[in-house]
Amino acid sequence: MKVLKFGGTSVGSVESILSLKKIVENREFRNGESVIVVVSALGGITDKLIATSKLAVKGDDSYLQEFDAMVKRHHDMIDTIITNAKAHDELKEKIDNLLDELKSIYYGVYLIRDLSPKTMAAIVSYGERLSSHIVATLIDGAVWFDSREFIKTEFKHQKHILDSELTNRLVREAFAELPEISLVPGFISTDKYSGEITNLGRGGSDYTASIIAAALDATQLEIWTDVDGFMTADPRVIHSAYTINELSYVEAMELCNFGAKVIYPPTIYPVCIKNIPILVKNTFNPDNPGSVIKGKIDNDSKPIKGISSINGTTLITVTGLSMVGVIGVNRRIFTALADNGISVFMVSQASSENSTSIGVRDEDANDAVRVLNHEFAKEIETGAMYPMHAESGLATIAIVGENMKHTPGIAGKLFGTLGRSGISVIACAQGASETNISFVVEANLLRKSLNVLHDSFFLSEYKVLNLFICGVGTVGGNLIAQINSQYKELMETQRLKLNVVGIASSHNAIFNREGLDLCNYRDELAKSAPSDIRSLCDEVLGMNIFNSVFVDCTASGEVASLYQTFLENNISVVAANKVAASGNFESYAKLKETALRKGVKFLFETNVGAGLPIIGTINDLRNSGDKILKIEAVLSGTLNFIFNEIAADVPFSETVKRAKQQGYSEPDPRIDLSGKDVVRKLVILTREAGYRIEQEDVQKNLFIPNSMFEGSQDDFWQKLPSLDTEFETQRQRMEKENKRWRFVAKMDHGKADVSLQEVSQNHPFYGLEGSNNIVLLTTERYREYPMLIQGYGAGAGVTAAGVFANIMSIANI
Repeated sequence: MKVLKFGGTSVGSVESILSLKKIVENREFRNGESVIVVVSALGGITDKLIATSKLAVKGDDSYLQEFDAMVKRHHDMIDTIITNAKAHDELKEKIDNLLDELKSIYYGVYLIRDLSPKTMAAIVSYGERLSSHIVATLIDGAVWFDSREFIKTEFKHQKHILDSELTNRLVREAFAELPEISLVPGFISTDKYSGEITNLGRGGSDYTASIIAAALDATQLEIWTDVDGFMTADPRVIHSAYTINELSYVEAMELCNFGAKVIYPPTIYPVCIKNIPILVKNTFNPDNPGSVIKGKIDNDSKPIKGISSINGTTLITVTGLSMVGVIGVNRRIFTALADNGISVFMVSQASSENSTSIGVRDEDANDAVRVLNHEFAKEIETGAMYPMHAESGLATIAIVGENMKHTPGIAGKLFGTLGRSGISVIACAQGASETNISFVVEANLLRKSLNVLHDSFFLSEYKVLNLFICGVGTVGGNLIAQINSQYKELMETQRLKLNVVGIASSHNAIFNREGLDLCNYRDELAKSAPSDIRSLCDEVLGMNIFNSVFVDCTASGEVASLYQTFLENNISVVAANKVAASGNFESYAKLKETALRKGVKFLFETNVGAGLPIIGTINDLRNSGDKILKIEAVLSGTLNFIFNEIAADVPFSETVKRAKQQGYSEPDPRIDLSGKDVVRKLVILTREAGYRIEQEDVQKNLFIPNSMFEGSQDDFWQKLPSLDTEFETQRQRMEKENKRWRFVAKMDHGKADVSLQEVSQNHPFYGLEGSNNIVLLTTERYREYPMLIQGYGAGAGVTAAGVFANIMSIANI
């Protein structure tokens, strides 16, 4: 035989209670075994019984309205699910008799304004007594048993506790002749001496089922609830959480103690000692296999089974020099708290013994501080100990798994993962059994902590990278399109989920921590409220999301000014924007240092050469011990296009116009002709090569007069043809000498300059076509034959691809 327990949600609605009937009556589902069904009160009724009692004891007439609502709920349930007229009338008479008894008790409480524990126990027993009669009538062939006759308690240590020996004997006697289907109300019991109604406390129906299963040596205990079983984490917080197929009694106990409200912890004990497996299943999804809890798990390789948490934690620290080496201090702490009914769920003590931190629930914090201050009043008065320090606004997290003790480095990985995400651990505790590592963090970091740990320990099906993309122009738009087209491929081949949680344009922004629809984001942006730089920063920080990357596809100095804040908050930064890396050296160096210190990334490969691997190569050379001696490069696709286009029939001024028309130049071509962009790129390369430099340190040898940069753009276009004759004269000479113009950026041992140079046929720069870039790196290793990097150095598609590659490098860490 086996025992099935159905909780309040399983009998809380017409849908669920009819599902219960189908499950229990299905012989194939039961494998032909006899079953004992234990039920809780209808969902929410126990709380309603208590609330109504409190109204009655205060003399509040509204208790009658609450009572009438309970009557109606039970009547409505009977009228809906019991279709046989005779059975309906007989059940309704039985239920009404019980409700009349309950009403009389409430009236007595109302009259004498007294609510003793004995009376309260009698009142709350009606929840299960009512529901069990309804379910017994609903299920064909079910026989109702009164649990008050065989679940016996005795009063010890100020509470009613189970008399196991007597209860086991009475259970065996009661079920000596076992019907095919037995129906038992859970939770309720009676005192073994007086016969007064008592109960088994919170989770009592689970406990009832476990007691019966153990007493009768059941083949299995089934707990039917509203979830598919034990989850790796709270699915309301971590959407990638999934059902744990098998876990041990110890793992289940640890998870239950730390907030996994699937079953009540004492439930496990009676069946654990009998080695009876527990199956947790979903009443609303009965075909799901659920979770099995048993003594030994076969082929179990995962070190971590699940992550659980308790919100509303207060950490109380007992500290003082008099604690060191003194025997009995901890005994006094826990005895004082226990005597006042205060539960401690976590203890952390340093080996120096000068402080002990204890975790209690927020609602117990003030009482705990008061009790401990009173207990150590003399020591506090003499200065031997300090007044209790309470820190609230915290949450406790536990990672659980019996295989942790066989896997070195779990704690190191745990704290390293949290640290890289900017999460400080306030206190931690681990027992010698190594099945549970518990730690305390700030409550506002709970969601982030759970997500990053779930992802890090491979409990998640996919690794998740959360992206904030700023800028939806040519580069940003191409990047979003590339991410969207590659999304499924990365999920399938890399098990990587790129979750775009924020997109911002120059005036609007949209956010969704679950991920934005990349197909219609422009429409969503157009409909969104206006956004500015401050609100953008606040929103990114406020989401407090794990594994996050801010991607800057703008050219904005304002956006670049946010990098430091993001890095300080453990948000990696990928920038196509050159402002930060080419600006003030101190700011650049601080960004690099912050990223290193915080364990995040500040990447800007596309600042130079679009998608070419220039900066990454320089870093690889330096990290492997090489030294960059000289850099020679053509870094302006615009200028390279101009000087490749110039010909006998295409004057200089015409090539500049073509560069603008074909999208190679800035809207104002003077920005390109001034060499400013090349100077910024050279500064970035020089810094990455290990030299300190500012833009002002670069010698600029311009090829057009300063007067061309004065006045309006219209003035510029009018004056530009005046340069054509001189350029044509020089072009003809160079053509005879087999030379070409290249605007070259050069760094030699830290000294930098940019200039228009004539290169001969045998020079690597001579054959550079279109808008391509080329870089020559002379290093201590590559001195005789410099390293050459060449390819497309401009264009939204390749730049976006370079940004994408930076994002992927973060994902692959």
